[in-house]
Amino acid sequence: MSEIVLICGVDEAGRGPLAGPVSAAAVILDPSRPIEGLADSKKLSEKQRERLAPIIRERALAWAVAYAEVEEIDQLNILQATLLAMQRAVQALPMRPQQVLVDGLYCPHTGIPSQAVVKGDSKVAAISAASILAKTARDELMLQLHVCYPQYGFDAHKGYPTAAHLAALQVHGISSVHRKTFKPVRQFVPDLSGKSI
Repeated sequence: MSEIVLICGVDEAGRGPLAGPVSAAAVILDPSRPIEGLADSKKLSEKQRERLAPIIRERALAWAVAYAEVEEIDQLNILQATLLAMQRAVQALPMRPQQVLVDGLYCPHTGIPSQAVVKGDSKVAAISAASILAKTARDELMLQLHVCYPQYGFDAHKGYPTAAHLAALQVHGISSVHRKTFKPVRQFVPDLSGKSI
């Protein structure tokens, strides 16, 4: 019987929001315990994601979720911060995969053979699983941030640049969890807007 090659799927959530960290998940699925209904998290409803997430955590051989914080996003840029979160997720796995498949165009540095897969979250089951865990974990975190900063409505938009979020920024200014280098936020940061230093 041939030995199973441990393939780890990696994906992120939260590149586009104006607030909160970016999350990444790494998942090694168990071929003997397939999971029905895996798909790109963006194509699933919130209810479907919340149903699948505990099944993935239970049936996967290994999984991990990691983050890059707002300060790291502002310091590095969103792409580098996303790759850092992905690297942390892979390194946090309780077992070492033999191959890493990453959604998108870029791979984090993990010291493990890696391949970027365009639209991987809809082609590779392990990446689909990672996209669901990254999304549900980040959504949960944004609900916690909503308790601290209820005036922004993070519970509704999870930090994305909706009309309601932009209107809240106009009224309340920015919080410590807003990404100061992101364009709609930058105008509210005195030393970045160009108005005053």
